[in-house]
Amino acid sequence: MMVEGYIMVRDKIVVITGGSRGIGEEIARSFEREGATVCIIDRAENDYYTGDIADKETIERFAAQVIGDYGRLDVLVNNAPPAMVGISTGSYEEFQQALAVGVTAPFYLTQRLLPYFSHGSSIINITSTRAAMSQRESEGYAAAKGALASLTHALAISLGPRIRVNAIAPGWIDTTGTLWEGSDSAQHPAGRVGLPSDIAEMVLFLASEKAAFITGETITIDGGMSRQMIYHNDWGWRLSAPEGG
Repeated sequence: MMVEGYIMVRDKIVVITGGSRGIGEEIARSFEREGATVCIIDRAENDYYTGDIADKETIERFAAQVIGDYGRLDVLVNNAPPAMVGISTGSYEEFQQALAVGVTAPFYLTQRLLPYFSHGSSIINITSTRAAMSQRESEGYAAAKGALASLTHALAISLGPRIRVNAIAPGWIDTTGTLWEGSDSAQHPAGRVGLPSDIAEMVLFLASEKAAFITGETITIDGGMSRQMIYHNDWGWRLSAPEGG
């Protein structure tokens, strides 16, 4: 629970993509608890706007509804996740879809809403540690998140000082309610797997006047995992001897 008055987002108009599930849902609930008005768009049914942000006309209609309803906005959270399209089986169309959701939609939605951002407003892009490190068969997701990280600092330069633009790069964030124990938790320098609230707390901070001198940054929230080197016998990983060795 935050100390009352520490994070000032009461009465702000907040737009969140992918806001009905997972991290996006927790971000939406956190803003609502602090007294903000939240407008979400998600392919899943929700109370504000159901639609696919990969579609250009959907973005235009959604933006028009937000402005028609409120006339302005103070915070945009680009959270909707792209698909995990792999090089072995992913099609041209699937890769294009991942980029459309992950980077084209944040660009175009920002552009459509641009005249209506209040002075001192904030854009927060949810990227990923996968923008800088990868697993196999994750090309669509990694490419979209990497592009979104670059879009973050580009927009910060173009839109300042009226609008601050930052990104958050989550690591392993559990959205299923699973209690992770053993090496799954212990391998994190922070001692546990991340929660959606870990991301939502930072979003609230970046959206507030407390972060008025922060723009163009990507803040990694991964419990220290991307700073930890893994060697033989660490956290269940064993070095395989080379053939003939």
